[in-house]
Amino acid sequence: MADTGTVKWFNEQKGYGFIQPDSGGKDVFVHISAVQRSGLQGLRDGEKLSFELQTDQRSGKTSAVNLRPL
Repeated sequence: MADTGTVKWFNEQKGYGFIQPDSGGKDVFVHISAVQRSGLQGLRDGEKLSFELQTDQRSGKTSAVNLRPL
């Protein structure tokens, strides 16, 4: 099930940013590799997206994947 949210900020030089979920709660980390795997050129602050959450097996941290502009 995909969530929706708004790009809070994304820094291409640093290679990461955060999405504010529409459902509330903590901001979701998004890495440049997830952006590239989704076929996007980059993310703009304020852009609306749908995304899925994925938990890293090693670190246990959650990040956004399967990004799609709305």
